[in-house]
Amino acid sequence: MAAPTAVVFAYHNVGVRCLTALLEGGVEVKRVVTHQDNPKETIWFESVAALAQRHGIDTVTPADPNAAEFIAELRALAPDFLFSFYYRQMLAPELLAVAPRGAFNMHGSLLPKYRGRVPVNWAIIHGETETGATLHEMVAKPDAGDIVDQARVGIGPDETAKEVFDKVTAAAETVMRRTLPGLIAGTAPRTQQDLALGSYFGGRKPEDGVIDWNAPAQSIHNLVRAVAPPYPGATTAINGEAVTVTETRLAPAQFRHNMTPQLNVANDMVIALCGDGHMLRLTGAIIDGMPHNEIMLAVRLGNGRYPL
Repeated sequence: MAAPTAVVFAYHNVGVRCLTALLEGGVEVKRVVTHQDNPKETIWFESVAALAQRHGIDTVTPADPNAAEFIAELRALAPDFLFSFYYRQMLAPELLAVAPRGAFNMHGSLLPKYRGRVPVNWAIIHGETETGATLHEMVAKPDAGDIVDQARVGIGPDETAKEVFDKVTAAAETVMRRTLPGLIAGTAPRTQQDLALGSYFGGRKPEDGVIDWNAPAQSIHNLVRAVAPPYPGATTAINGEAVTVTETRLAPAQFRHNMTPQLNVANDMVIALCGDGHMLRLTGAIIDGMPHNEIMLAVRLGNGRYPL
């Protein structure tokens, strides 16, 4: 029996791990469609293009994957399946129809929750204690098709988006490897999503990371860890300096204050008094491109109180 064939749209670590799972699972990948790296973006993840080239797979980076002529090219390849693994553009229904045995996407959340962009970051911002990876059928509406399989991962109270994303990447590979035999055999299950149980989120911009110190301490802590490096970071101004806050720790709940938001520096500790009466320790920051731990930050600022 001939090996099943696929065209794969992929990027990032999830793309690398899931493409590897397909290749090791006996799928003949006729073409890989990926992105050119953006020079303005911190590239901290593995390269799908490099993996595809090592395997001698034709690799392209079209400006518009939904262009009629590109769809015609893929149709001529006659793939059985189409897969999307962290590819950043929506694929049109005409493109999805190229694959008679189905078009499937790997999404970094427990659908139907956190449909849309950067789901790991949004889950942390909203204080979730778990997320995961979901393989689902692609339809015209983003992340709305029937679920094939999903795997859960926990989110620790101080974990950053990078740490959670690494766990989601491993979960995505697990889902792909255990689901692939059923997809090939045509026996993989389908579960319709109830979109009313979830929500859709858009992308985030650096300005979305500006800290509002009037917010609750827990919300600020969630923001900091959700956008900590390699993401753009949570930003603020302290004593006239631009600061990227990279790590915080919640003070014990019994420690309260009744003052306006301010930063207190004393005894090598940097403590933010937040808008809800709770406090955060600033344990990591970047100033002028230089990483600072809490002691370095305390020394740089000097003992005293600073308005926020």
